[in-house]
Amino acid sequence: MKKLLVLLLALVCVSGLFGCNNRSLDYIIKNEPSIAGTVKESSDKSILIENETGEYWVSLNVENKDSLTQFSVGDEVVVYYDGNVAETYPMQINKVYAITFKSSPD
Repeated sequence: MKKLLVLLLALVCVSGLFGCNNRSLDYIIKNEPSIAGTVKESSDKSILIENETGEYWVSLNVENKDSLTQFSVGDEVVVYYDGNVAETYPMQINKVYAITFKSSPD
């Protein structure tokens, strides 16, 4: 009986951990830090954006699967992230929650 109780408690804890990362895009947009910029380069794993404060390599390994990950040079985007920026040149944003279009040149 004790083993069954421990097993059930462990399953509840593990399932609770999986639910923590299922934040909606609306929640992310309203609650996370963001930075806007224009796409200067695009690859499979990251994009280089530029704004008035500098250039940033932004990871395309985004938490929210509704996020966009296909971009063209000239697209204006908004990146929602954890607030941490690696101070390299160009700066890097590695923990990305979502990326949305601000506007597109087309």
